[in-house]
Amino acid sequence: MPTTGNYFHLHLVSDSTGETLITVARAVAAQYANVTAVEHVYPLVRSQKQLDRVLDEIEEAPGIVLFTLLEKDLVSRLETKCRDINIPSLSIIGPVMQLFEAYLGAATTGRVGAQHVLNAEYFKRIDALNYTMIHDDGQHVEGLEDADIVLVGVSRTSKTPTSIYLANRGIRTANVPLVPGIPLPHQLETLKKPLVVSLHATPERLIQVRQNRLLSMGDTSNDDYIDRQSVADEVAYARKLSARFGWAQLDVTRRSIEETAAAILKLFTDRQRQRLPE
Repeated sequence: MPTTGNYFHLHLVSDSTGETLITVARAVAAQYANVTAVEHVYPLVRSQKQLDRVLDEIEEAPGIVLFTLLEKDLVSRLETKCRDINIPSLSIIGPVMQLFEAYLGAATTGRVGAQHVLNAEYFKRIDALNYTMIHDDGQHVEGLEDADIVLVGVSRTSKTPTSIYLANRGIRTANVPLVPGIPLPHQLETLKKPLVVSLHATPERLIQVRQNRLLSMGDTSNDDYIDRQSVADEVAYARKLSARFGWAQLDVTRRSIEETAAAILKLFTDRQRQRLPE
């Protein structure tokens, strides 16, 4: 295997932002625990001159080349260079586009960055992000009814990053912390439109995350925040509230932000279907 030590070079060449490539490449690379990919990301490669610089870097550090280029001349040059220096290359979207063309009987537009145009979907995401930032961590609770989803949970259950991830998908998301001894905002108790999801984690996981948080802040004085019984009481309090108000519950102990968001989106989609008129 052409690697150095326990790593290999992974070149990701895109004529757009490179997000698609990065997502696919990392999903596959994660399956190989004994080697690490050294990523070389080249976004917005749209001219021969830009490609020349990419080809020079690929030749200096040979490895796997994945690309999402639409310009045929650029694709041809990249593939030829990879063959010449005997390294593998693959178009991530090429086979999918061929499948679409065969099924639809229509050629592609060949428009670079077509998924990033400033259309209604784009402005919906911007609106969702603005809403989510304003309604983070229990702020402006008077506007909770305007949310699509409201996340609740004790400290360090990933409410904020999950909210931002959902907002980037166009979902207006607010989040409210659950703190024993502090009354709930009355707006949270009477919500009709939004889906309320209560995020939970085991006390052991919460203590671990909170300890790391305190260390990063240089704070070693907040004993109750990481006390085993206190944290267990918080978890029990949150579960009791969830049962009382009928909130959906989701255990995030072993979930990444992406997995948590995917589970929430499924709950949201299922709820939307149930509300559709017969």
